[in-house]
Amino acid sequence: MDRVIQQGIAQIISPMCEPLFSDHSYGFRPNRSCEMAIKDMLMFLNEGYEWIVDIDLEKFFDNVPQDKLMSLVHNIINDGDTESLIRKYLKAGVMVQGRYEKTEQGTPQGGNLSPLLSNIMLNELDKEMERRGLRFVRYADDCVIAVRSEASAKRVMYSITDWIERKLGLKVNADKTHITRPMNLKYLGFGFWKDSKTKEWKCRPHKDSVQKFKRTL
Repeated sequence: MDRVIQQGIAQIISPMCEPLFSDHSYGFRPNRSCEMAIKDMLMFLNEGYEWIVDIDLEKFFDNVPQDKLMSLVHNIINDGDTESLIRKYLKAGVMVQGRYEKTEQGTPQGGNLSPLLSNIMLNELDKEMERRGLRFVRYADDCVIAVRSEASAKRVMYSITDWIERKLGLKVNADKTHITRPMNLKYLGFGFWKDSKTKEWKCRPHKDSVQKFKRTL
């Protein structure tokens, strides 16, 4: 019953949120896919933005501050009953190996509402990056920013990390957040390479993803 109600809420709220969301956000949204995100990334690379800041949010779904999230939800829907219901789902708790555990923060992984709530939360990050004129692609909590130089990349990495932790109350994984070049980037299962004839960046399934697929088969 909970899943049906959550799905009902998601189907009503989603059309209200869509006009507010960024063109460069692709995860868990209607008529958007990984492939579209990769095409967006290729466009930035071919425009000369070849230094990549790969942002890693630590256990994003487990660490979302619920009060901050609910204030953002309120700004969009402004409906007390629905907001109260969403908060109850966030606070419902989880069963871990047969034992009940409280959920004081985070959104339930696998819940029908969680993908939409994650986009509402991270839309704030999208808006900040757009305000700064950055070229970025975000798929759920997987975010990469493309800039022209190593110096810009370092500056952006530190300032955006600081902004995420200060303004959104999320944790950035310092070990996994890094600056890289397109050849070393693995994004949404794809790797990137430069065609020596056309001098254009192209993509193909990343070798690690192919190996994983073969092992699964």
